[in-house]
Amino acid sequence: MRVVFMGSPEFAAPPLDHLLLNRYKVVAVYTQPDRPAGRGLSLVSSPVKRAALAWKLPVVQPVSLKKAEVVAELAGFKPEVIVVAAFGQILPRTVLDIPRYGCINIHPSLLPRHRGASPVAAAILAGDEFTGVSIMLMDEGLDTGPILARAQIPLSARDTTGSLTAKLSLIAAHLLQEVLSTWSRGQLTPQPQNEAEATYSGTISKEAGEIDWHLSAVDIWRQVRALHPWPGCYTRWQGKRLKIIEAVPLPQVGAAQAGQVVASAREGAEAAFGVNTGDGVLGVLRVQVEGRRAMSAAEFLRGQRGFIGALLLC
Repeated sequence: MRVVFMGSPEFAAPPLDHLLLNRYKVVAVYTQPDRPAGRGLSLVSSPVKRAALAWKLPVVQPVSLKKAEVVAELAGFKPEVIVVAAFGQILPRTVLDIPRYGCINIHPSLLPRHRGASPVAAAILAGDEFTGVSIMLMDEGLDTGPILARAQIPLSARDTTGSLTAKLSLIAAHLLQEVLSTWSRGQLTPQPQNEAEATYSGTISKEAGEIDWHLSAVDIWRQVRALHPWPGCYTRWQGKRLKIIEAVPLPQVGAAQAGQVVASAREGAEAAFGVNTGDGVLGVLRVQVEGRRAMSAAEFLRGQRGFIGALLLC
């Protein structure tokens, strides 16, 4: 089967590798153009581009798939199926109509829940007990096509967007093999999504990481996990950003202002200190002060006299 693969971030690299390891004929890889990144703003390739070059595959990086010459080039690869995994562009009808077996999208949520750009973070923020991977036949909508297969896993209390994305990527890689083999033999019936159950997740901005200590400890704990590794959650202490890398929600102990630092309620507790919130205490496990390395909350606390009782800005 001739496959064109479209994807960009780390999530998409294992499904591509898995296709090649299982001897699918990947005739081209489409990914986003190189982007400037880092302090020097040097151009950086996507993880999928790096994987494709390692396999010595043709790489195409169109700014848009709507141009006639781009569509003609794609058609020239004669794909029987196009596999899409977090490519970053909506495919127009002219592209959807090219392959014999259609365009198949890998989406890291249990559709129709959490359509859109940030489904993994959205599942954590919502406190979902389960999430998973959906593979669907693409139409012109945003993650609205009929479902070919799903796989479900429970969310761990320790899961972050980073760790959960890695899990879902491996699940997607294996599920894709099952779908391609059964779909090409006519053994799958696409199931329409229930629009009444649809929810959407938007693009996450850097500003989303700022902590509002008036929220509950549980909500902030989910925010810390959902926004790790990017953009990260932060508050302010002595004019600098203090990033909260890992935390745990704890019950309220005594009275304190929202944002006020409190000592650990139990000797030998995992959280070296906590921060009072609108409901409960956020026990802090790991932090990073602006311009310094990440460290345990206990190590940070040893170097900060007067920190207990301080009021963090929100």
